Amino acid sequence: MFKGIGYATTAVCFFLNVYYIVVVAWGLHYLFASFSWELPWGSCDNEWNTKACVNFEMGANMSQMPGKYAKDATLEYWERHVLQVTSGIDEPGGIQWELAGMLLLAWLLCIICICKGVRSTGKAVYVTATFPYVMLTILLIRGLTLEGAWKGIVFYLYPDFTKVFDTQVWIDAGTQIFFSYCTALGTMVALGSYNKYHNNFFKQCILISTLNSSTSVYSGFAIFSVLGFMAHQQGVEVSEVAESGPGLVFIAYPKAVTQMPFSTVWAILFFVMILLLGLASQFVCVEGFVTAVVDIFPDYLRRGNRRFWFMIATSAVSFLLGLSMVTRGGIYVFQIFDYYSASGLVLLWIAFFEAFAIGWVYGADRFVNHMQHMIGYEISSWMKLCWKYLTPVLMLVIISGFLINYKPLKYNNTYEYPLWGHAIGWSLALVSMAIIPAYIVYAFLTTEGSLKERIRYLTTPQLELRPEAIAEQSNGHLELTIIK
Repeated sequence: MFKGIGYATTAVCFFLNVYYIVVVAWGLHYLFASFSWELPWGSCDNEWNTKACVNFEMGANMSQMPGKYAKDATLEYWERHVLQVTSGIDEPGGIQWELAGMLLLAWLLCIICICKGVRSTGKAVYVTATFPYVMLTILLIRGLTLEGAWKGIVFYLYPDFTKVFDTQVWIDAGTQIFFSYCTALGTMVALGSYNKYHNNFFKQCILISTLNSSTSVYSGFAIFSVLGFMAHQQGVEVSEVAESGPGLVFIAYPKAVTQMPFSTVWAILFFVMILLLGLASQFVCVEGFVTAVVDIFPDYLRRGNRRFWFMIATSAVSFLLGLSMVTRGGIYVFQIFDYYSASGLVLLWIAFFEAFAIGWVYGADRFVNHMQHMIGYEISSWMKLCWKYLTPVLMLVIISGFLINYKPLKYNNTYEYPLWGHAIGWSLALVSMAIIPAYIVYAFLTTEGSLKERIRYLTTPQLELRPEAIAEQSNGHLELTIIK
């Protein structure tokens, strides 16, 4: 009955594959641009700059800059050269061919990493997952030696408790955690299917969760030490230079790099790290999507090289759809995808149904028993409490708060999308969200019997055991309820 959850996560993965790689394309652009003695976003002497362009020199203060409408050189590089952004989503402005080339290159790199399935993906992860730690450590050491770094560290560590009552903060936090852990995206489930039956996945989940959150805290020191330096140089508060999303990666940090000695070196190191992190996330999501679809149509896609060609076709379709985000109005399309299709409300919705299905339909006790058989030891009862009560309730509270305090999407907090733009966004969200209840209705309509018999049948676990489990069952070591 809840098979629609799997289809929903697959749809989310597809949307994510389409737009996330655009960030990698932006990173490639900046990486290639960094190979110059003078970083192009560090001056106002370029063809894309306007008369309003200003450049913060060492010790300059924002209040000392002439002109109410002055624009920083880094911002002009981002908007007028990289994006060549138009006035709105209703003005596409044609393809920005330089970014289109970067998008194609990003997809080629992704295909190379996953061309042989999980074997090549696993090898690529050794580089994409470890090298950023080296880069992050180098940037952290450099950041801590900058003047004013302590201001950023204090801002980073000092909590603002008023934000606790801001539902958007909870939405953003949930989105970040879900993205970091690949929760409600289906990729961990799809890739986990390649593990052996008795693989200690529970230990790995705890390890990954701890390492992931620790990395976030660690990277925060590297980022906010630089933001503190920027605030010191400009004579403003850290909150005025702190950005989020693309603004942090492609405006705030590049601006800080231009104010460092040997700026070219630091720019190259930073954008190499961004490239590796982006590619790692991208090819895991692509692999997760391909694996899910292959599992849906195993008789067809597991023959010969069909899986490989399906992966190529998926990449090609995603590339063509991604071209809409490298037009001169593409940033508006990108933001709609990012805000609606694969984050926030959609992920919370899927997570609620996942927890409900495990905790109340499949049964938390049965699920725990199966886990214990696979890993060989008992797990804490806390997990059952989370599946049955804490997670569903928390998801419902956040979803309700989001809908009650819903604020229409804006670009740069200034540009308001037209009604049809929001309609497209909500349509993207509903594609994934509607699959779950739609499949429940479909299952009821196509199942024979009375209403009571249908409910009993559809809420009874149906398992297809792996060969390892079947072998153990034949030896009397496995106790599972199986209905085929």
